[in-house]
Amino acid sequence: MRNSRHLLAGLLILPLVLCSAAASRAEPVKIRLAWVVPVANLSSILFAKEGVAKHLGQSYQFEAVRFQGTPPMITALATGDLEIALLAYSTLGLAVQNAGLDDIRIIADEAPDGVPGYFTMNFMVLNDSGIKTVADLKGKVIATNSAGSGVDIAARSMLAKAGLDDKKDLTIVETGFANMKAMLLERKVVFAPFVRPFSEDPELRAVSHPLFTLRDAMGITNLAMLVARSGFIAKNRPAMVDFLEDYLRAVRWYTDPANHAEAVAIAANFAKLPPAAFDGWLFTKKDSYRDPNGIPNLAAVQSNVDTQLQVGFLKAKLDVSKYVDLSLVEDAAKRLN
Repeated sequence: MRNSRHLLAGLLILPLVLCSAAASRAEPVKIRLAWVVPVANLSSILFAKEGVAKHLGQSYQFEAVRFQGTPPMITALATGDLEIALLAYSTLGLAVQNAGLDDIRIIADEAPDGVPGYFTMNFMVLNDSGIKTVADLKGKVIATNSAGSGVDIAARSMLAKAGLDDKKDLTIVETGFANMKAMLLERKVVFAPFVRPFSEDPELRAVSHPLFTLRDAMGITNLAMLVARSGFIAKNRPAMVDFLEDYLRAVRWYTDPANHAEAVAIAANFAKLPPAAFDGWLFTKKDSYRDPNGIPNLAAVQSNVDTQLQVGFLKAKLDVSKYVDLSLVEDAAKRLN
């Protein structure tokens, strides 16, 4: 009788042992996270500090993937070539309404622009350009990074407020942020947007000034939110929470003033620029705000999307609240708080 009981207990335990062994052999989940601007998009240097990512290589593998702007990330999400996009408010709506990705979810925030007391992006003109107001851009050639991007929508919003038709009254050309300075200084364009770190270039600052800022155009603007598809989230939730725990740990490490010198060194090494290019602003109040818990300002996102509709880059009103799942980052934050 005793042997029978032992045999039964063994049979009951065996499936658990087999499941545990299978889990231990499971490959870490591949997580590819997009970025556009070096350093300013933290994902470009996210885990450069050794030891920050506690779960990397265990429950997930990580790869940072560069894009010129947020619109191409939509295609990458749709085709399964990207697990987490860094979408702006503008591409959130386009992904849902144009690409049919109604299963996308905002899972965390990166760095909103225009939070009071923090940096806001500059739209620059040369000091000797004669451009004094937005209306003076009529008939001119201006630069944008990518049509339909968050930066692009903000510029078009200001054009509309000045009574300019972005399709008839001027010419808009696309170029990468790294090329904006050359385009402006060589007078191929009269106006260009500058994000960190490019906005801090001393040569640029010596000969140009902001015509307006992103805060002037949009208030608080969500240019970079972590977005994933609900099916991937459901299938890989434990790994995603692990990843977001490491993500938040990295955010907190980089923004800790005690780590400023080391953070600057990491940024300088990645961008192949001298530390002085970052030392005076990076991860301080002269930089964009970064929420230590990764929670986006959803009221601001809704306001941004409403502006997008007003300037004709959305087909219909979008209810942002339908495309949000903050449960993962909230669970991740609980582990750290």
